[in-house]
Amino acid sequence: MNLLEGLQASNTIPEKYLAMSNAELEERVVSVKNRLGKKLFIPGHHYQKDEVIQFSDATGDSLKLAQVAAENTEAEFIVFCGVHFMAETADILTTEKQKVYLPDMRAGCSMADMADIYKTNRAWIKLQELFGDTIIPLTYVNSTAAIKAFVGENGGATVTSSNAEKMVSWAFTKKERLLFLPDQHLGRNTAYNLGVPLEQMAIWDPAKNELVYEGVIEDIKVILWKGHCSVHENFTVKNVEQVRKQYPYMKIIVHPECSREVVAAADLAGSTNYIIDVIENAESGSAFAIGTEMNLVNRIMKEHPDKEIISLNPYMCACLTMNRIDLPHLVWCLESIEDNFERNRINVEEPIASNAKIALDRMLELS
Repeated sequence: MNLLEGLQASNTIPEKYLAMSNAELEERVVSVKNRLGKKLFIPGHHYQKDEVIQFSDATGDSLKLAQVAAENTEAEFIVFCGVHFMAETADILTTEKQKVYLPDMRAGCSMADMADIYKTNRAWIKLQELFGDTIIPLTYVNSTAAIKAFVGENGGATVTSSNAEKMVSWAFTKKERLLFLPDQHLGRNTAYNLGVPLEQMAIWDPAKNELVYEGVIEDIKVILWKGHCSVHENFTVKNVEQVRKQYPYMKIIVHPECSREVVAAADLAGSTNYIIDVIENAESGSAFAIGTEMNLVNRIMKEHPDKEIISLNPYMCACLTMNRIDLPHLVWCLESIEDNFERNRINVEEPIASNAKIALDRMLELS
């Protein structure tokens, strides 16, 4: 067996875990949690399956969970039930004494992968040639540690869907223009809400390494990286029109990772936490069509039986990469920790971690 085959084998779950019943897997999770006690902390993202989220010590969005993990100084082992960039953020914000693990290393994020550091550095050189020192970069927290580090090193900051408007406003106090990575839809919706006309927004196409824009480039205020969320881009204006026709009494609420056209056609738009809060605070009997990830929509339905709730797209699937975290992988990860195996550990190396933390800290100081 060569080195590559060995690495692949070490990250392949043993068949015994896949053969276990749910009852046995659940019992094993409880046993490990009881044995490790406060040394173990399991954050679970909103989009996780119920079979995993039931064992989470905290639930929330990616940044909130990373912050909670960092505050939990008693925890030596942090098993992040989410995707790769979330575990990276947790590793960046936690101490050297804390170790972060991802139950399945295949749990990535297609949006984050749309902006790699090579293409970003290449784009930055060309944008500097076009616009000079007039651009500040911002990146959605749904990005790799390397992209966060690039942003931190170049005077920018991270943003979340909750604080995007505040961070974009801040960016415009620093420079005339901004580069928004990697989600064009969140960038476009945020800038539009702040009064930037669509005519002053351009697209950066990383595949072609070129600026896509019709007009005078000096008018450009926002450069949007050509990236998107594979889940939220599947909500369409036709979905909205169908709900309006079939359920005219329903309010439509969507995530700002949806396209500009869908956000404009909806009644409400906001972050995952915003969506959850709106539903929780709505009167009994309220009706909503929700445009976000299906695991979360299904959970909201179960938690609010007094309200009529549907998915904006009835054929929507759950986030496939989030779904890679399941009970067998969680148990395998937990038992590997007990056996002192460094399997599936997320360790962001210097200087990437330091520069990424600069970008995160700039945001946290303003939030």
